[in-house]
Formats: sequence, C-alpha cells, structure tokens
Amino acid sequence: MHAISADTAAPARLPFYRQLYFQVVVAIVLGVLLGHFEPAFAAQLKPLGDAFIKLVKMIIAPVIFLTIVTGIAGMTHLRTVGRVFAKSMAYFLFFSTLALVVGMIVAHVVQPGAGMNINPADLDQGAVKTYVAKSHELSLIGFAMDIIPNTMMSAFVDGNILQVLFIAVLFGISLALAGEKGQMVASFLESLTAPVFKLVHILMKAAPIGAFGAIAFTIGKYGVASLINLAWLVGSFYITSLLFVVVILGLVARLCGFSVFKLARYLKAELLLVLGTSSSESALPSLMEKMERAGCKKSVVGLVVPTGYSFNLDGTNIYMTLAALFIAQATNTELTLWHQITLLLVAMLSSKGAAGVTGAGFITLAATLAVVPEVPVAGMALILGVDRFMSECRSLTNFMGNAVATVVVARWENALDYKQLNAALDSDGSVAVQPARSAADELLVPGTKQA
Repeated sequence: MHAISADTAAPARLPFYRQLYFQVVVAIVLGVLLGHFEPAFAAQLKPLGDAFIKLVKMIIAPVIFLTIVTGIAGMTHLRTVGRVFAKSMAYFLFFSTLALVVGMIVAHVVQPGAGMNINPADLDQGAVKTYVAKSHELSLIGFAMDIIPNTMMSAFVDGNILQVLFIAVLFGISLALAGEKGQMVASFLESLTAPVFKLVHILMKAAPIGAFGAIAFTIGKYGVASLINLAWLVGSFYITSLLFVVVILGLVARLCGFSVFKLARYLKAELLLVLGTSSSESALPSLMEKMERAGCKKSVVGLVVPTGYSFNLDGTNIYMTLAALFIAQATNTELTLWHQITLLLVAMLSSKGAAGVTGAGFITLAATLAVVPEVPVAGMALILGVDRFMSECRSLTNFMGNAVATVVVARWENALDYKQLNAALDSDGSVAVQPARSAADELLVPGTKQA
C-alpha cells in the first residue's frame, strides 16, 4: 500500500509451496475429496469457512475507511471526488445492464429449461419461503435510506460497506477542507494504514483453512451428483460468465492497454480464495491493496472498489436473467417481449437494492420474480439445490468486473501509472511491485520517506 524507498531491496520470491495461491489450491482439492468420500463429516466443517469470512469482514470497514479518507484528504481539487464517483457509476450502470442483457440472450439461445415440463403446483414452495420473505425487505427507497447510518460508529459495528463509504467520503472531504490541522490527522491515518494492512496479511494466512472448510461443506452437503440434473443450466451460466469476462471485459481491457488474462494471473490468489469461499468479500482487502500496487491511485481504488461491490455485480446480473428465464422455460410459462423488458428493468433496480444482503443473488432473484408474477416464484425451488455451485461463479465474475473497472476508471482519471501496471501484470502477483509515490502521498507526508 505504501511507497517503498528506492534503496529497499525487492522481496525474494517465495517457494511455490509457501505462496497463497498454491496453498488455497491444495485446500480446495482436499476439501472436494473429503466432501465426496466423507460427506457427513465434511458437512460439519462449514464453521471453518464462515469463521474465515467473518475474520475478513472484521477488517473490511477499517481498510475502506482509511484508504478513502487518506486518498481524498490528499486531493488538491475536491471536485475530483464527484467526478470519479460519477464516472464509476456510469461504468457500473452500463456494464451491469449489459450483463443482464447477456444473460437474457443466452437463455433464449441455449434454452436450458426447455422440455422439463414442470408443474409449479408440484414444487416445494416452502423451500423458498425464507428467500421470498427477505426479498420483500428490498426496496430502492429503503436501500437509499440505509446508506445513512444511525451514528458514525454504527456503520463500523454493522459492517455495512456503503455506510462506511459514505462516512469515509464525508470525513475525507472534511480533512481536505480543514487545512494544516486536517493534514496532521490525515498523516496519522496514513501511518495507521500500515499496521491495518499488515493485519490483513496475517488474516490471509488462514485463507487455505477457510477455503478447505467452505468447499468441503458444499460438496459434502449437496454432492457433485446434484449438479447432474441441472448441469445444462449450471454449465450455461459458467460458460456465459467466462465469455463475459474474456470477450466483453477482455475487449474493454485491451482498449485500455492491458490484458484481462494478465490481470487474472496477477489476482490468481484472490480468485482462488473467492472460489473456495464463494464470497468476493473475502478478497476485498487484498484486491484494494493489489490494485494500488498495480499503479491505480489510492483515491480511485478507495472509491471504485467498495462502490463496485454494491453496484457492479456482473455475475449476479447474468445469473438473475438466465435463472428467471430458465424457470419460465421449465414451467412452460410464456413471456411476451413486454414481460421480458419489465423483468430486465426490475432486475436493474432490485440488484442495487440487494447490496450488502447475505445470499444476495438468490434473494434478488426472488425480489425480481415477485414483481413479475408471470414467472412462478415457486420455480426457484428448481435451482435451490445448485445455487451454491453457481454462487462461486457469481462471485468470481463480480470480482473480475470490479478489478477491470478500477483500472478503467483510473485510466479515465489519468490516475494510472502504466509502467507500474505493466510491471505488476508481468509478475505473477506473488512478489510485491514497488509502488510509485503519488502526488497525494507527497501532500500527506511532505519531505519524508515511507517504509
């Protein structure tokens, strides 16, 4: 996160068996084997994955707060904050909508639910009651009001990303306007960032254990066999998400002068962690650190990444339209063009309202179907068994979407060091690349060198 003096030697490359990505791969493989051969025992390991995700969520709020506050406090023009936010939201809105359209097109081309001839009355509606109940809590007005915390401290207590983002932006602006005294506080917070990210590194050492427990539980409880009946839907979703990342995000990356494949290689440890835990939040602190290390200015990273975790959910959006049309096809429900347009518009709004909700993909789908009564909500019972397997793909796609968005917005803002980006992407992500000193760093700690 911090600049390193020129005379500091680059860290030696760790042996492959000590690198995080290798340890996570081994943990995932062991978890799959245990889940397959000892499902009863493996299903009891869920607390390992849950505990690791809780550990990471514990540190997310301080990471976001410190990164955003110190980044904004060092800006010479506060209108830059509004400009970065506006560009980020424009990017998120366009690509989130594109993801919804892609999911809808694939559902029409592949027709994963055609021929199942399911009678909605025969489905277990009780299985999805919990999700339908939670979906009623989602509304655009309620979502907007929830961004404002009850107190400044309650945002940190609840761990609500958008509330922490809201407070951090306001506090960062206040420090920038407070003159010399504000810069003294900003300098202190800049120093506090170092031990906080050191704590992140310590917590990430438990990543293999968390990935092992989470994947063992998934295979042990649901079994690989549960994929067979709905393999066409699951396969369609994985292939669509892969093509979205490789083709659409890959084209965006190429236009911006970098390779999405190199970016994925650079973030491979985080991607494996997301795969193992089925949660993109588990890699949020590492993503912020690595994007700054890859040449994106701290203030851009601090605004784009946390906001993207709520508004730039490409994988979730592909899933929503694909799953909704799958249910319609499986239950022989005829949808007119107007019904599908309504489904698209409702999904655009409900996906924003689900930000920060646990199990957001499935709950958001319930909220969407509730507003489009032509598609039976009970049909969600068809995909309940395989939703866990699709959650990994949702999280991976969301993660890559936010990584690409960060580089793109940084480029739009002329806040991207291409030399540093290329150096990072040409490495394999396991060796830290020396970050360049930004203008913000110089403003925060004039005349000093940071270790």
